[in-house]
Amino acid sequence: MPEPILKDNSLESRIFASRLLLALFVVVSLLATLLARYYYLQVSQYEIYTTQSDRNRVHVQPVPPKRGLIYDRNGLLLAENQPSYNLTLVKERVVDMDATLLLLQELLGIQAADIEKFKKRLPRHRPFKAAPLKFKLTEKEIAVIAVNRYRLPGVDVTAQLMRNYPFGELYAHSVGYVGRINEKEQQSIDQSRYVGTDHIGKLGLEKYYEDLLHGEVGYEHVETNARGRVQRVLEHFDPIPGQDLTLFIDSKVQRVAHDALGEERGAVVAMDPKTGGVIAIVSTPAYDTNLFVSGISSKDYSRLRDSIDLPLFNRSLQGQYPPASTIKPMLGLAGLDYAVITDESVVADPGWYKLPNDDRKYRDWTWQKRRSGHSPWVNLHQAIVESCDTFYFDLAYKLGVDRIYEFGDKFGLGQKTQVDLTDERKGLLPSREWKRQMYRLPWFPGETLNIGIGQGYMLTTPIQLALVTSMIAGRGKAMRPRLLKSVDGVDRPPVPMPEVKLADEASWDSVIAAMRDVVHSRKGTARRIRLKAPYKMGGKTGTAQVVGMKQDERYDAETVTKRNRDHALFIGFAPLEDPKIVVAVIVENGMHGSSAAAPIARKVFDAYLLAEQKK
Repeated sequence: MPEPILKDNSLESRIFASRLLLALFVVVSLLATLLARYYYLQVSQYEIYTTQSDRNRVHVQPVPPKRGLIYDRNGLLLAENQPSYNLTLVKERVVDMDATLLLLQELLGIQAADIEKFKKRLPRHRPFKAAPLKFKLTEKEIAVIAVNRYRLPGVDVTAQLMRNYPFGELYAHSVGYVGRINEKEQQSIDQSRYVGTDHIGKLGLEKYYEDLLHGEVGYEHVETNARGRVQRVLEHFDPIPGQDLTLFIDSKVQRVAHDALGEERGAVVAMDPKTGGVIAIVSTPAYDTNLFVSGISSKDYSRLRDSIDLPLFNRSLQGQYPPASTIKPMLGLAGLDYAVITDESVVADPGWYKLPNDDRKYRDWTWQKRRSGHSPWVNLHQAIVESCDTFYFDLAYKLGVDRIYEFGDKFGLGQKTQVDLTDERKGLLPSREWKRQMYRLPWFPGETLNIGIGQGYMLTTPIQLALVTSMIAGRGKAMRPRLLKSVDGVDRPPVPMPEVKLADEASWDSVIAAMRDVVHSRKGTARRIRLKAPYKMGGKTGTAQVVGMKQDERYDAETVTKRNRDHALFIGFAPLEDPKIVVAVIVENGMHGSSAAAPIARKVFDAYLLAEQKK
């Protein structure tokens, strides 16, 4: 039987003690390491990690400014801001962008094309800046997002003021519209100023006065949770709202001009000759500007872009038309000023005109009706009243192209009026140098005759014709056309045009008297619009040829398609003694200025002058 092993208590005690000391050492070492790390984080690196913590918890959010409002002269709101709830995403907080977009597409029925457009815009947004995906959410759509919010990290519904145009197409070509900032604009704008804004002025006054309307962005420091939801606002800096604009435009006159054009393609420009203030500026057809604010659909844009009537085209500033006989009062002044004619000068009018040593006959418009002229002999007064082409063929020949160019330049032809709108064209006042540069050909005498009746190479815009009329009504004095009257209630001063001075001031009286009789005499081409008028007016009709004709060919409107018929024009001012309004009208393919354009001008005169009398 083996001997029992005796227990060594002393040895076990030593082993236990050593193990205890080792464990205690490990615990103390770990505790010391923890304390050291704690000291490093909480004391040595306190400022660094506090800042990083605040960055995760506290964020700076831009507060977009309220865009300035636009009013007409009577305080009627033309461009306003309406609250809108928009669907936005912050790409840095979205876990899976493709999956999130797919889910949103299922929940809200967002079109695939809109998703693709959003993906293209997304890289242009600043880090942690909310990118809008869908504007003007309905209450149902907001509820759907709220119910599924736990599935949509980085997705939120934000309130924003969106531009709205109460009158839609009535001011499409004047007030214009705002739209989403595109990639090209993103590269040129001040990023700090537009950090909280997704829209910018695209056209018209909205673009021209963008700096005044936009305002200055504000900021706020907000505390967010792990999902990026705002918990509270820590600090707020108010944005500076955009400035409000008041225009010279009278909405009642604008509506009358628009309705008078009806379904026709054309333009009307009405101005106050004393201030240059644009009372009405209309181009038809037009379009609803609200379609562009939150992003126009491809279908709607294609419909506008591909329309044969060109609703996106601003005829009042961009339409370049032969001025036809509306140029005759100005050329009459040129003839008197250069002393190539007098009030008593007469020209034989058999219904046509021939250049020396040339067999070609340049026909007067009466030749189409009765194969004869206006009367055996015609003077300047009769030539304007009855719109005699033969007289003006002779006058143009006597003046020559160089003097016609020199005189027309004084009235602003071939130049932009610098009206405060975008995309204005300058028309064309032809000269020898222009033709040599354009066609490498000399100028021919027959071309001078054509511009003598406002045809040939000469082109003008409706806004230019309104300015020329304003200069005649003001006897050489006129103000630069402008739509803006005041900013935040402070009036802007008018800008005078260079004065047209004539050798004999009586020349103004001669031409204005003739323009009066265009309307108020028995043989005046616009005599129909004088009926029951409680004021006197001056004017001039015009009919611009669209397609060429052979020498002896008769013009038969019934055999010509609508779009190949002559354009109808009219310029005028009223009241005669103290003009308060000038008007230029063009009706594309309207055929006769007397029947198509002049009645529109009369309606505009009445709408403005009779309303003024009631005040």
